[in-house]
Amino acid sequence: MTISRLTRYALISLMGVGLAFIYIPLTVVVVNSFNVSRTFSWPPKDFTTQWWSKAIENTGVREALKWSFTAGLAAAGLALVLGTCIAFAVSKYSFFGRETISLLVVLPISLPGIVTGIALNNAFTQDLGISTGMFTIIVGHTTFCIVVVYNNVIARLKRIGGSLQEASMDLGANGITTFRLITLPNIAGALFAGAILAFGLSFDEIVVTTFTAGPGIQTLPIWIYNNLFRPNQAPIVNVVAATLILFSLLPIYLSQKLSGDSNTGGRF
Repeated sequence: MTISRLTRYALISLMGVGLAFIYIPLTVVVVNSFNVSRTFSWPPKDFTTQWWSKAIENTGVREALKWSFTAGLAAAGLALVLGTCIAFAVSKYSFFGRETISLLVVLPISLPGIVTGIALNNAFTQDLGISTGMFTIIVGHTTFCIVVVYNNVIARLKRIGGSLQEASMDLGANGITTFRLITLPNIAGALFAGAILAFGLSFDEIVVTTFTAGPGIQTLPIWIYNNLFRPNQAPIVNVVAATLILFSLLPIYLSQKLSGDSNTGGRF
């Protein structure tokens, strides 16, 4: 499609405004984590790393980091197993309700987080009689982390087709051997990309976590929210927020890197 020069410049300008709207506030947060002033006067008169050392020494931050890593790793692990199994079932077999299952898997990530959080809280506390805690956080995060694993794996399975597996089994390999030598090496990049994206989603999730976390459990996003308006904690909050930004960028970069390698014929 050919577009005029004026239209192209207008689209580039709109893209620049959108990117600036997203990334300028994030840049300010990162810069303020090194700002020597507690009131965050702008522009910064000097820079320091003292807030980073104080954040590392802060027991609340370390405890929140532990909870975030625990929830993220567990949710990513469960999502990896469940999302992969569903992707194989939907892509390899034809059965009644296949499209409905695909829709139900994708639905949680499209719903507002507050709706998912309230629904899970009611299901755990009222219907099942389970107290909220780390278990409910992991289950809640897994519901939407499954989506990224599912989408990555099913896209890769559709791309590689079934001819390689059929050739392997025609040559005498059983299902397990075919999966180990043919299927797994071809989808390894998609599995890893889905897992790290799931971890990233879980690590910085706050809405669902608020409704599923029990008393005494604070992940990093909840710790930030609870300490946001405390003047003495403001510099450390900026450090923790900057850390979350970096932790969010890394999974996205790695997943795109893996997707790019797989598209050009590389293998993870």
